[in-house]
Amino acid sequence: QVQLSESGGGSVQAGGSTRLSCVTGWHSTSNCVAWFRQAPGKEREGVAALSTGTRMTHYRDDVKGRFVISRAGPDYTVDLEMNNLKPEDTSMYICALRPVTHCRGVEAAAAFDIWGQGIWVNVSS
Repeated sequence: QVQLSESGGGSVQAGGSTRLSCVTGWHSTSNCVAWFRQAPGKEREGVAALSTGTRMTHYRDDVKGRFVISRAGPDYTVDLEMNNLKPEDTSMYICALRPVTHCRGVEAAAAFDIWGQGIWVNVSS
C-alpha cells in the first residue's frame, strides 16, 4: 500500500520561506503528485501539482511566482518550496497522489485517493 509522508513546515514569519517534502514511496516513474491545503473551517484546496514523469507543473493563481513544486532526488520525493509567505498561507498542507501519467491542472481533492497525514505551516505577520 502506498503511503505518503510529509515533512517540513512549522512557523514562519511573513515574507519568509519554508520547504515541504512528500516522500511518496510509490516506485513508478509517472504519477500526478499534488499539494493541497486546508485551513480550519475551510474547504481543502489544491495548491500545486506535478506530473513526475514529464515534470510539468500547475499552480493555483495566488501562489504562482511564490511556490515551486518539484521532484527531488531518486526516492520519489516531491518538494513544495514556499517563498514570500503571507499570513493567508497559514494552513495544514497535505500531499496527495494519483497513479496517472499526467495531472490535469490543479485538480479537486475528490480526484485523489492517496493522501498523507498533513503538516502545519503557520505564517505570522
